[in-house]
Amino acid sequence: MEYREIGQSGIQASAITFGAWAIGGWMWGGADRKQALEAILAAHENGVTTIDTAPVYGMGVSEEIVGEALKTLPRDQVQVLTKCGLRWDIKEGSLHFSLEDGGKMQDVYRYARKESVIQECEDCLRRLGTDYIDLFQLHWPDPTTPIEETMEALLQLQQQGKIRAAGVSNYSVEQMQTAEAVISLASNQVPYSMLLRDIENDLVPYCIENKKALIVYSPLQRGLLTGKIKPGHMFTEGDTRDGNRFYSEENIRRVNTFLDELRPLAADKNASLSQLVIAWTIRQPGITLALVGARNAEQAVQNAKASEVILSDEESALIDKKLSALELSF
Repeated sequence: MEYREIGQSGIQASAITFGAWAIGGWMWGGADRKQALEAILAAHENGVTTIDTAPVYGMGVSEEIVGEALKTLPRDQVQVLTKCGLRWDIKEGSLHFSLEDGGKMQDVYRYARKESVIQECEDCLRRLGTDYIDLFQLHWPDPTTPIEETMEALLQLQQQGKIRAAGVSNYSVEQMQTAEAVISLASNQVPYSMLLRDIENDLVPYCIENKKALIVYSPLQRGLLTGKIKPGHMFTEGDTRDGNRFYSEENIRRVNTFLDELRPLAADKNASLSQLVIAWTIRQPGITLALVGARNAEQAVQNAKASEVILSDEESALIDKKLSALELSF
């Protein structure tokens, strides 16, 4: 496993990071807590020392499962990344989205006032069962709160030793620059995959130049790049991939055709398509960590082994050539 510094924070993290969104269950059609715990422990045994979670992932469930794992793992050998700024328990700030959960509608708000961020940190520490968070990230920009106020809260938490480093998520270059007037950010967490590469236009060069980490989520495009989702796939109830623009019948067909062209290369590497895609992702310029989810121990082990897949410059160029010929229908 390769380990990389998160910005200039001094925090060394595994390039393949355990993404704990799916184990929260909500928006993914449910999850099994026992299997989720086994997945985290198996990932750690295979060199994945970094876990990324958030309060909103299952309304606290994901953080609680991570907390259970921390009871059996050496805390100083695990990097815990979590977030703040999405509230479902109060109706303040800007409505982020509404989603049906267990037969009732659940509203989630972007809210990042100073007192709220500080309270959220305390709640995260309690659910995680730890006295510090390695990287505390604002989950989404809150249009109702000045960025400077939110960053003042993160700076205070850092000075108190409750967080080692501060980061943001889903921020633009301009928003990062505003935040930098208050605190030195370690990172920005954004979506990125073979199918979604818009950050290469602005965020990647900015973060490279300013030594900020880019932590990317959904590198497998929520399962689409595994090759396991075929036309006609039926998602379980509550799974928000159903109806998502990437999961139209036509796009699933086109992506599978592209993946079929990669299968010979994956076979040469004795790797799965998922492992090939992950290996390609963490070798892209400016990409520091890739968050990869796992619902069980076997998936976690297979994700970790992607770090063993080595791509030559010629092989990367071949993948890029095939990618350039792939056009999705939106």
